[in-house]
Amino acid sequence: MMLYLWLAFVVIVGLMVGSFLNVCIARLPLEKSLIWPGSRCGTCQQPIRWYDNLPLLSYLWLQGRCRSCGSSFSIQYFLVELATGTAFGVLFYFEAVVNVHEWYEPSGASWHFGPLPWTWIAGFAYHAFLVSILIAASVADLNGREIPLPLTLTGTVIGIAGGVLMPWPWPWPVELASPRPGPGVPSGMEWLALEGGLREGIQPWPVWGPLPSWLAPGGNWQTGLITSLAGALVGSLVMRGIGAVFSAGLGKEALGLGDADLMMMVGAFFGWQIVVVAIFVSVIPAAVVGVIQLLVNRDHASPFGPSLAAGSLVTYFFWPWRPPGLHLLLFHWPFLLGLTVFAALFLFVAAVVIRSARPRETGG
Repeated sequence: MMLYLWLAFVVIVGLMVGSFLNVCIARLPLEKSLIWPGSRCGTCQQPIRWYDNLPLLSYLWLQGRCRSCGSSFSIQYFLVELATGTAFGVLFYFEAVVNVHEWYEPSGASWHFGPLPWTWIAGFAYHAFLVSILIAASVADLNGREIPLPLTLTGTVIGIAGGVLMPWPWPWPVELASPRPGPGVPSGMEWLALEGGLREGIQPWPVWGPLPSWLAPGGNWQTGLITSLAGALVGSLVMRGIGAVFSAGLGKEALGLGDADLMMMVGAFFGWQIVVVAIFVSVIPAAVVGVIQLLVNRDHASPFGPSLAAGSLVTYFFWPWRPPGLHLLLFHWPFLLGLTVFAALFLFVAAVVIRSARPRETGG
């Protein structure tokens, strides 16, 4: 019963956050205040009463219409609230019920017979904030092909601040989270062997392995700051590089700066390793949408922001089940350099092929 009460509470909080996200989505692209004026009907400009502003319930009760003038409200308001509440519930299930990151040891037969550890609450709130920003950014991108900079900039600042306060491997003690040498592993190669594993913290991985002497052994604010800054820098630069290469091959602008800002924010929360993998994962939903557009003969391309957000969350949720040898690649700079060169060449060739396959415009 306690489990269901916690889940209901988290979902209700998510619904209320979703209601606020609707305000952000509607006002930030227009550079309007989020506080004043209060919620009002866009047609008759009458203020919306508090009991007509309850997440989900008011929309269903009023059948999506204004009580004063009867004009209809967009279904987007309902869907954003529903998506945010659902996302909070899913995040709660993964991080508390399944305990995929192993941030805490369950007490007794099951965790929900006692209070949740404060370390878990901090990690959940940190990631729930990121999920909220990703939802708002995705909907804004779908609406106007623009991701408001205040969203991603605020998210980046919070991501860096959280990294400083909860540096890898927090909440794990350093001695339990760092890799140990396995049989026959030479001294200094522990980070490649990873005998005993590299535990996830609120920050999934440190910036590099082994950590340099001025960061070692981890668990200090310097490690958290550099890990978040490196993630933000890599997220921004990789997306800007992809946009430049793809635009050069395509002959026109391919990606907006908002996509780079979005991955800058994700990197501040998750570190650069998840950002790199997430960009590859994001290609899958983007490709599916592209194929559907070709089938229905739609010429304009869909925004990439929602695919990046989905790819980032999928990569993070499934990070505990990552391939066992992934660390051998992501902590090995020659592989990263080769991957960068290969990806750049592949993107350029793919853009040229797409450009040549398009029908040429003829003059009248």
